[in-house]
Amino acid sequence: SCLRMELRTLVLYLAFCVVCAVSKPTDKKERVHHDPKLSDKEHDDTENFDYDHDAFLGANEAKSFEQLTPEESKERLGMIVDQIDANKDGYVTEDELKAWIKKAQKKYIYDNVDRQWKDFDANNDGVISWEEYRNVTYGTFLDDPDPEDGFNYKQMMMRDERRFKAADQDGDMIANKEEFTAFLHPEEYDHMKDIVVLESMEDIDKNGDGFIDLEEYIGDMYSHDGDSQEPEWVKTEREQFVEFRDKNKDGKMDKEETRDWILPSDYDHAEAEAKHLVYESDADKDGKLTREEIINKYDLFVGSQATDFGEALLRHDEF
Repeated sequence: SCLRMELRTLVLYLAFCVVCAVSKPTDKKERVHHDPKLSDKEHDDTENFDYDHDAFLGANEAKSFEQLTPEESKERLGMIVDQIDANKDGYVTEDELKAWIKKAQKKYIYDNVDRQWKDFDANNDGVISWEEYRNVTYGTFLDDPDPEDGFNYKQMMMRDERRFKAADQDGDMIANKEEFTAFLHPEEYDHMKDIVVLESMEDIDKNGDGFIDLEEYIGDMYSHDGDSQEPEWVKTEREQFVEFRDKNKDGKMDKEETRDWILPSDYDHAEAEAKHLVYESDADKDGKLTREEIINKYDLFVGSQATDFGEALLRHDEF
């Protein structure tokens, strides 16, 4: 069916382009996955808390708080606090706050999963089994295991099943919403990063020896396509491979070296922001936040147009 063809196209994209972009032959294909910044705004609390609002709520949700009164902001913040307190012990810890901030930043991914969910949850039971996903995505192949178009759907299906198993943390081969999100977007989850590395290596390692040599590394980024001379960036990448990628100087990249390349240890923006919010709000300095401590600092967490106006008046009282 048309739906199946669309979904199969989606799987092709997900399977082969987890962290890479489609590009022209002379453009560099980017496989490196960096954590995005929490906001494009400057982080300067002496001016405003706009960065913190974006970080805590996500940029789109932060805009919705701008028109609220302080009372409305506090009420909605109280409801959010109940969600952040994952173990329901009455306190928000730094780890719980960090997890919430990461979730706020992934909202666009959750929205994408929500759009796809109904296509795969065939029996509408609120979970997606491997059989449901396989039947919707590979149903045509299962009917005709030797398709004319030449795609190796059996290999793709085995790769998808391996990724599904990695995402399925309780081992029942039935994915809830979070597990299915990890399946579709493995680069966003720590426990899925081995799969991201493995799939990337399989894509690049053309001779199948389990390593990435220099020519495979360059070949993944750049196709000569009749060009007689390599662009300057390709020469630079050759030097990067020799000097920095191949750490043990054996002429090839193993799994750990590949991981260091595509999943670099970036500055953890969410962790830094969680520490900042706790430091600024923890009145009794016990290392965790009560509901009251958070709501007392509502202008830091969510703000409102009313407080912004008030702060503006204080800053410009010369007028």
